[in-house]
Amino acid sequence: MERKKKTIRVIDLGQVPAVRSQTCYHAVGYAFGPSSPDTIILVSPKTPYVCVGFHQEVEREVDLDYCREAGLPVYRREVGGGAVYLDRNQLFVQWVFHPESLPESLEERFRLYVEPIIRTYRELGIEASYRPINDIHVAGKKIGGTGAARIGQAEIVVGSFMFDFDKKTMARLLRVSSEKMRDKVFQSLEQYMTTMKELLSEVPERELVKKIYLKQVEELLGAEIMEGRLSETELAEAERLDQLFQSEDWIFQKGPMRRPAIKIHEDVHVHEVDYKAPGGLIRLTARTKGQVLDLVWISGDFTAIPKEAVAELEKALSGVTIDEKSVTEAVSRALKETGLKCPGIELEDWVTAILKIGENLNQK
Repeated sequence: MERKKKTIRVIDLGQVPAVRSQTCYHAVGYAFGPSSPDTIILVSPKTPYVCVGFHQEVEREVDLDYCREAGLPVYRREVGGGAVYLDRNQLFVQWVFHPESLPESLEERFRLYVEPIIRTYRELGIEASYRPINDIHVAGKKIGGTGAARIGQAEIVVGSFMFDFDKKTMARLLRVSSEKMRDKVFQSLEQYMTTMKELLSEVPERELVKKIYLKQVEELLGAEIMEGRLSETELAEAERLDQLFQSEDWIFQKGPMRRPAIKIHEDVHVHEVDYKAPGGLIRLTARTKGQVLDLVWISGDFTAIPKEAVAELEKALSGVTIDEKSVTEAVSRALKETGLKCPGIELEDWVTAILKIGENLNQK
């Protein structure tokens, strides 16, 4: 007897209001249950916007004055990673799947997710390839990245097809230390990022890209594609999230407590340190009492699953003496208890970042 093929629901939303291009996959995730179908959403925003990662601080990453002047709204997603400019020239591909439908390893999950995108690019004449941890490259240039999160009962993986990209606006909207630095950012984007418009003599029709992509998904996953639409429950959730994602409480929830490193009194200091791990930037704010961590706040452009585990790691560090043995034991225990996984960030990276706080203390 022939085994029945797995079914994947595909929801093609076309172009939607900017905020809905983010809230749609969150809504499917929060409405997800045991009987929900694995779902792929294809969508683009009608108008441009800026999207920051879940663990980022908006004021530190984005030039908010410029965004206001340019009419660019800023939204926070529940997926990690960095601030990015998004517009109709990207076709978002959003997977909302059951955990058992995806590899357990985040790197293998990313590898599976990007494979049909890579195969689509190759059929279009672009020699794309997977570059760990979560990027797609063409001859050393990035043509797409991916992000992941756990939302409700669903595992989420997101990315996009890059028809074109406004590198000038991307460089302008970032908050940087100087115009010289901004020029370097733009030069780097020019040198190390590419798009279909740059690589092909003619940009392919969007419907053709979708058709090729879904064919590749069917072949790779051994699945049958079923056209679908958002359910009433999912639509209601999306409308709720549309309001939430546009609220200042949500957008600015990270970082109001952040201040430059200062001495409170002889034994109490507030520190700020950055550590660049392979999987992204770890930024720590900590209050210390003597040689002990009193409070720790973690931000950055890394991917964390489950995202809530970062807050548990913060709690686990409270009261820990700043030495390698104590920090290693505390972080190791927290990672084990919470199941926190951050691709490209290992135990040693967390420990090294935290010990930089001790280096600050020793310099005082």
